[in-house]
Amino acid sequence: MSTKSSPTPNAKKSRNIWLFFICAALVILGIVIVGAMAQNNRLAAAENTVNKGTTSTTGSENAATADLTLERRIKNDPLARGSVDAPVVMIEYSDFSCPFCGVYARKTQPEIIQKYVQSGQLRIEWRDLPVLGEQSVRAAVAGRAAAEQGKFWEFNEALYAAAPERGKAVLSETALMKLAQKAGVPDMSQFTQDLKRPDLLAQVNADLAEGTQLGLNSTPTFVINNQAIPGAQPLETFVQIIDEALALVQ
Repeated sequence: MSTKSSPTPNAKKSRNIWLFFICAALVILGIVIVGAMAQNNRLAAAENTVNKGTTSTTGSENAATADLTLERRIKNDPLARGSVDAPVVMIEYSDFSCPFCGVYARKTQPEIIQKYVQSGQLRIEWRDLPVLGEQSVRAAVAGRAAAEQGKFWEFNEALYAAAPERGKAVLSETALMKLAQKAGVPDMSQFTQDLKRPDLLAQVNADLAEGTQLGLNSTPTFVINNQAIPGAQPLETFVQIIDEALALVQ
């Protein structure tokens, strides 16, 4: 009577190793697929939210009119960059405590400014969306205080340049004053007083209310012609959407 020989320990070990690598490969593939689906869902959900928030419910306005509802185009607005008559406006909802906002500000925004803002094709309008707590609100008011002296974008750049790559920056009043000095705010005594101004806090809260009404709860989020761009997307994403928007007005 013949008997089957049992697998050797080495054969069992080899088989287990292969099974491990196959399972690991399947898990990684699943993560990639789920991540891609989630990203597409976030893009679609954000765009749908913005469309709902800006499209008239009366049915009397067309889509072109609705596209303009978020744009302010205020002449000499210290919280905007680019010509007031630029054919395309990109609205940026950001939080000074947000590390992803810092990634965009340091790596992507300079490229967008060079390519589109300086050529007069794009205007960027800032909106405060301080969703990460009290220090976010404090920093947003500080940004407004710097804007009172024409130094908002210098303050913006100084803050994000000093921010950590990961995690939230510590934005105490002392830290904000140091950043204001670095940004070249000329009257620091006035800046300190403006940090307590209720009207500047009201402006921050008005922006926050606008973003909340649109259903935005994460930063950064950008809006171009009612198309939302959530997160610190690569430059190529912005280029594609801005070029498409420019093509519509040419």
